[in-house]
Amino acid sequence: MSRWTEEIEQLDSSTDYERIVFLLGSCEFAWDIEKALEFALFRTYGVPSISGLLSRTGAFLSNTRKRYDDTELLLSEISENGQDSARGRASLARINAMHGHYRISNADMLYVLTTFVVEPVRWLERFGHRPMTRKEREAWTNYHRALGSRMGIDTIPEDYEAFDAYGRAYEEAHYCYANSNAEVGEATRDLLLSFYLPKWFVPLGRPIVHALCDPPLRAAMGFRSPPAWLERFVLKGLQVRAALLRRLPGRRRPRLITARRRPTYPGVYSIAELGTFPKGSKET
Repeated sequence: MSRWTEEIEQLDSSTDYERIVFLLGSCEFAWDIEKALEFALFRTYGVPSISGLLSRTGAFLSNTRKRYDDTELLLSEISENGQDSARGRASLARINAMHGHYRISNADMLYVLTTFVVEPVRWLERFGHRPMTRKEREAWTNYHRALGSRMGIDTIPEDYEAFDAYGRAYEEAHYCYANSNAEVGEATRDLLLSFYLPKWFVPLGRPIVHALCDPPLRAAMGFRSPPAWLERFVLKGLQVRAALLRRLPGRRRPRLITARRRPTYPGVYSIAELGTFPKGSKET
């Protein structure tokens, strides 16, 4: 048991959920939860009303890396500093201001929130060195219930099981192919691959991402199904990684996303400059 897990065992999931989420996302499962949250956002692009808005605004496709970095930084400022911290409040205000410029249904907002809740739990069950404990899952859910409330989302589910049921039902009802799904999905897929591969190798890596997508998501994105042997290889490779991690010592210090150097912001960034802005108020 890592020292992070030992600390979590002493905490209360109903009152200490922010600390537990920090320990999970920055210490115990830093890489896995980052990848799971990337995949969570990726899943939302299978809903045409969500991908269509991103496509119409143009900012996502014209500068995919900046939009990715801005989203990651805003969410990480909140999780790493706390929802009530000065930086957390500023990031929430920036998120709410961006959303306020567009007509976004509560149902779509709730679905996006749902992916943040369920995808990390599912990822760790499949590929983590261990799954979340019941306490950790409850804290993860409580954190996102509080976050959703601060974002003005209505009818937020009471527990993880209700989030899971909502997400499955929403995907069954709303997943379908649209050109905007393909545009936004392909841009995001290639960006994520570019973090690990040279530009000229990105096309060769696309089937690996497709292997991590379930058939309904692939259909909604218009992605080709990978060869069965490749899908088995990718999934087995992540499971082997998890087995190796179980034999290695845990992380010794937090891995902070907000402290990471990135080409979009080579120096110090300001929360006020993150995200998109109405045309004429600031360049997007």
